[in-house]
Amino acid sequence: MLTRAGRLSCALAGGGLALALAAGPAVAASAAPADSVRGQQLWVLDMLDVQAAWSLSNGANVTVAVIDSGVDQNVSDLTGSVITGTDFTELKTPASNPNWGLHGTWMASIIAGHGDGFEDGDGIIGVAPDARILSIRVIPDTSDPGYKKYDNEPENQIQSELAEGIREAVREHAQVISMSIGYSAASGVVRAALQYAYSRGIVLVASSGNSGNNDESHVRSGAHGWAPVSFPAEYPGVIGVGAVTSDRQPTSFSSGNLSVQVAAPGKSVPAQGRNGSYYTVSGTSPACALVAGVAALIKSKYPGISPAEVMEALTTTAQQPMTGGSYNVLTGFGIVDADAALIEAGKLVQEHPAGTRVALSAHFGGGAAAAPAAPVGPRGPGQLVVFVLLALVSLAAAGAGLAVLRRRSDHG
Repeated sequence: MLTRAGRLSCALAGGGLALALAAGPAVAASAAPADSVRGQQLWVLDMLDVQAAWSLSNGANVTVAVIDSGVDQNVSDLTGSVITGTDFTELKTPASNPNWGLHGTWMASIIAGHGDGFEDGDGIIGVAPDARILSIRVIPDTSDPGYKKYDNEPENQIQSELAEGIREAVREHAQVISMSIGYSAASGVVRAALQYAYSRGIVLVASSGNSGNNDESHVRSGAHGWAPVSFPAEYPGVIGVGAVTSDRQPTSFSSGNLSVQVAAPGKSVPAQGRNGSYYTVSGTSPACALVAGVAALIKSKYPGISPAEVMEALTTTAQQPMTGGSYNVLTGFGIVDADAALIEAGKLVQEHPAGTRVALSAHFGGGAAAAPAAPVGPRGPGQLVVFVLLALVSLAAAGAGLAVLRRRSDHG
């Protein structure tokens, strides 16, 4: 078994409110009136240019699978937007328990909260307020009564629960999967499930971890100053997300590794909790949820767009706050720009319309267009007779030539 630090965990807070109990709780603000929350959100929405993007898409007709600790479907800002999926934890904690679904509800509100009234400007407004949430529970919160039992489960069981959750998201026709969770080791079953989801056109988004840039274990080993990788962010095809502050700089806890593709706000992000109160949460978890919301906007506007094209739209339009190049291990290619990403996605779809796409197998070696035409066409019966006669003449000529060489040799 892996150490507790390697456990599947919620990627929250200043060192990680992890189910692995890495460090530190989520930053929870005191409850605030719904009508004051929207104002606290403005910096988040402005940094991602979300309000401009809403002129093109609000996330309608898209389902985002939130693979997490469960989502309370009864909170005001998510009413009517949550589909409850399977609880794969095999724990007996009921959804009515106040310690069930804390983290998952925060994430869902950030993705698809619609407030008490969209027009009135009350409550949390998610990045994709018209999207649906599919709640799939694969982990408990640390305060969950069943957490101790979960923590003693074999690692392969925990990984299998995650893989089953991913496959359910595919069966339920989710277009985006948001995974604000982290794991220190790879798993074949999880990777296979993600590849299956990716092959079905689902956009995969995951938090890149909260261990910080200067991970002590790596510094001691002399490997490098980057933080260790985090799965599922590290798997191919998954958009890994780092966290930045309100001044567009990497947070102190956001992991710096090559799984980071893009960044989003991750420090004191407003969210609604399962008790209906409002909080500010910190970590690469809310950053992941925000990017998943942007992916939902894109999939809503362009349903046939591929996951690779969504990633390209996000990374090529991201705004890099760091100096020294287009890529940085803390912020990836930069902070996501929702409006610019939507515009770029439209260009990509026009360049590669769904009806003209060719199977991947056709592209190996350059595809059929790169193969030269056959030099000789198929032979009919008449051509075959001629070919046989020519072959016999050639053999006779070769035999005669050998005879002449023997005579010369004998007389040599």
